Amino acid sequence: MTILGGALLPHAPQFFTQPKTEDPETIRSVQQAGARIGERLRALQPDVWIIASNDHAQQFFHQCAPPFTLHVGGEARGEFAGRQFRYPVASEVAFELVRRLYRSGFDPAYTSTAEIDYAMGIPLTHVGVDGPLLPVYVNAYLPPQPSMERCHAFGQALARAVDALGLRAVVLASGGMSHFPGTDRYASPATEFDLAVLEKMKAGRLKHLIGLAEDELDDTGNIELRCWAVAAGALGDRKPDIVSWDPSWHHNYASLGFTEAAADAPFAPHYPNIRPELVRLTSALHTLSHDAAARTRYLADPAAFAASCDLPEGQRRALAALDREAIVGMGVHPLLHFLANMQIERLRAR
Repeated sequence: MTILGGALLPHAPQFFTQPKTEDPETIRSVQQAGARIGERLRALQPDVWIIASNDHAQQFFHQCAPPFTLHVGGEARGEFAGRQFRYPVASEVAFELVRRLYRSGFDPAYTSTAEIDYAMGIPLTHVGVDGPLLPVYVNAYLPPQPSMERCHAFGQALARAVDALGLRAVVLASGGMSHFPGTDRYASPATEFDLAVLEKMKAGRLKHLIGLAEDELDDTGNIELRCWAVAAGALGDRKPDIVSWDPSWHHNYASLGFTEAAADAPFAPHYPNIRPELVRLTSALHTLSHDAAARTRYLADPAAFAASCDLPEGQRRALAALDREAIVGMGVHPLLHFLANMQIERLRAR
């Protein structure tokens, strides 16, 4: 895959307005985390920066509220708190991604004029992005919103399209965690829920986001995690190498950076597949589990039974002794030893 890395970043307007109600140290910590992540992501030299963010009822609201919208204009502009945002858009790439998304079962809208509000402008500033940019707007606030499954699948389709084009891309998500702007729960973020989700993310279980239901997102102030799900779909399950947790009295800020190449960790399941060199030993254990006559022969003379199975000497000794440590250590499915030994022990007890 050509998704080099990415980040999940907060975008609270207080980072720019900095009212007296905000702890300067919390703001500074979020800014520093974004800067560290940005330095590493820029070193990856991506061809395009993709950012998925919600719209705060600024553009996609009472007139049209598509679940996903791509910016295809040559430039994206915006302004917030006296700061001007201006980014070159990878227009030709954006149009081609729209075409490929159509062919893969998604029907995103596209715009040439949508603005960059603080939801995109703040994390882009913290990370230090100068483009080329591909903004993706996700409907998080106006029901009905896309499900987390659909957001994750959209991110996967986006990554496949980027990969097919041979582009080197970084994927950012802006939003979250728990907060309730404009409601009477504004001062009560769902910290316990956020920390539980964050633990899964830190372990590289990004697919955990798919299991978050619509009512759960709403009840915990996490409707913006839909943007995280888009990025998670594009990134795949991988561990972040930078994690910053900075809670405030009204908002839990979490910053996660995925700046190292995804490594395929070796997977050693409890129940492995049948190895070719262990087929005869596997068969012998299966026979002991399910054939009463074979169990009788084994009980009469374990060594003779093992010798009749045409096994290498080490496997023959292990079978004769039903040596669990040796048998499982060879790579035999442990359930086979368990079942065979259970039957033999039952008969011995008689």
